Amino acid sequence: MLILIALSVAAKLPGKQSSQAGSNAQTPVTRSAITFEIKNLGINTGGSISGLVTKVNFTPASLSASSIEASVDVNTINTDNSSRDEHLRSTDFFDVARFPKISLKSVAFKHKSGNNYVGTFILMIKDKSKQIEMPFTFLDKDNTIGFKGTFKINRLDFGVGSESMILSNDVNITIDCEGKKQEPA
Repeated sequence: MLILIALSVAAKLPGKQSSQAGSNAQTPVTRSAITFEIKNLGINTGGSISGLVTKVNFTPASLSASSIEASVDVNTINTDNSSRDEHLRSTDFFDVARFPKISLKSVAFKHKSGNNYVGTFILMIKDKSKQIEMPFTFLDKDNTIGFKGTFKINRLDFGVGSESMILSNDVNITIDCEGKKQEPA
C-alpha cells in the first residue's frame, strides 16, 4: 500500500514520454503499469501509481551505452481506498508536498540469458537514494518492444512510514510496459 515507488522505478519503463530502443529509434509507450504489494495486517495489499515519464535508450547489443531514466508522480498513488491514499501522500509517508516525484536512473546492465537482464539503478524516494537491482525481461518483436521487471525494497530505507507491527517493511514493485518501435526520421 504505501510504496509504490516503484518507481520507481521503476523505473524503467513507462509513461507519457517516448523511449528509445536500438539505434535511437523512438518508442512511444502504448501500455504501462506500475504496481506494488505490501503486507498490511498480514494480508497482501497493493495498488498502482501512474504519471510515469521515461527516457529509454536500451540496446541489448550495447549494454554499456544503454540507459534508462524514469520518474513517477507520487500524487497518483491509488490503492482503491481514498482515505489510505491521502494518508500515503501525507508527511507520515511520501510527503508529496515536498517530494512529488520518485525517480530511477540506470547505472549498469548485465545480460543473464535469452531475453533476461539485470539492471542496477539508483532509486530516489523523498530525499533518500539507494542502489537497487531489478531483473527484467526485454522483448523486441514485430515493431513492439516490452520490458517487465520486479524488485523489492525496504520502505524504511527511504523514510516512508515508520516501524509498524501491522505494516511490512518489504514492498514488491512490478513495472510492465510496451511500446511501438519506430525507425529514426
